Amino acid sequence: MTSFEIALTGIAALLALLALRVPVAVAMIVVGVGGYVSLAGWAPLLNYAKTSAYWRFANYDLSIIPMFLLMSQFAARAGLSRALFNAANTYLGHRRGGVAMAAVGGCAGFGSICGSSLATAATMAPVALPELKRFNYSNALSTGALAAGGTLGILIPPSVVLVIYAIAVEANIVTMFQAALIPGLLAALGYILTISIYVRFRPEAGPVGPRADRTQRLRALVETWPVILVFATVIGGIYFGVFTPTEGAAVGAFGTFLIAVWKGGLRLQGFIECAVAAAISTAMIFLILLGADFFSVFLALSRMPADLVSFINASGLSPMAVLMLIVVIYLLLGMVMDSLAMILLTVPIFWPIVAGLDFGLSPADLKMWFGIIALIVVEVGLITPPVGLNVFVINSAAKGVKLKETFAGVLPFLASDLVRVGLLIAFPAVTLALPRLLN
Repeated sequence: MTSFEIALTGIAALLALLALRVPVAVAMIVVGVGGYVSLAGWAPLLNYAKTSAYWRFANYDLSIIPMFLLMSQFAARAGLSRALFNAANTYLGHRRGGVAMAAVGGCAGFGSICGSSLATAATMAPVALPELKRFNYSNALSTGALAAGGTLGILIPPSVVLVIYAIAVEANIVTMFQAALIPGLLAALGYILTISIYVRFRPEAGPVGPRADRTQRLRALVETWPVILVFATVIGGIYFGVFTPTEGAAVGAFGTFLIAVWKGGLRLQGFIECAVAAAISTAMIFLILLGADFFSVFLALSRMPADLVSFINASGLSPMAVLMLIVVIYLLLGMVMDSLAMILLTVPIFWPIVAGLDFGLSPADLKMWFGIIALIVVEVGLITPPVGLNVFVINSAAKGVKLKETFAGVLPFLASDLVRVGLLIAFPAVTLALPRLLN
């Protein structure tokens, strides 16, 4: 077989292993090692393997990941998710579909100090689901809104997946965070608009709740000050160059620790549990990164990315047609893979292709624009049948709700996502406006 055919066989084998529920890291390591040996032999592989783990994890930028994961653990312990939902509910709950809108708003707020989609969904579910049930919201709208809202955790900065993308393409993490903010806010507004349209056609799905008075609204808003303070300090400090992303993550983790001690009564046992949970998540992500490193080197040896670039340049397809094809592939992969695996699997293949096309953007702008589009499409995969990890997280928390009801509930939000993807592709300035303004 040619090296290109070996690469295609490796990708097919990887997808087959993932379909068999082999852990992502293990699947990537097995395929990467097998492909490397078939192309170069055992001796070069062993020579590469003896230093690859050290050089992969010696990257200073990776220290941001455990800090943000620890911050999200402390934020959950501090009860900040409940404060965010209550504040949103006092302002929106009296509207038709308002409690579901509040759930999305709470997810957006918690995502701004979390960085993980699954953590956002899992944390907001026990807070919002009882209220949605109390006001007789339909199962489909309740679980669909929460599953979609949870995806905001990987789009609104800080985002662990965005950090990994930035490291993979050697982009500036600060400018990537800046580029993600406006699309993240558009996502939240799009979901709220989707709920508004949904209940217009199905009023019984989102009944009107009681109107909160001015005192209740003010009290609920005051309760959110820790979130506002942490977000303003961490993201504002990163955006305006007060400290690096890693320093910002450490400041955020320490700040949420103090808030958890004060508001959530965090004690030594709770601190140990938070540290262990963050360590387990970090180890999982780092092992996947190591697997992706072996897989990427295998692809580089096969010259598959370079051959694809040459093939596409010779095909006569327009850059926009190639980008749309990539988006479709992402949507298909999202049906069977999780977000982190998709980014690590596809970026070594897709980024060289995109970088070789002329979109009329500078290399730095192209990294930001493509990264946000990829992140949004990956986000869509989190609620796309038949896998949709966020759907399973929410459905497992919603006792008595059938899985098909939750998948039916996310369909309107999928439509909102596709509209947003089209908007960002057609108008790159939406993504690039804030980085250009601040830099």
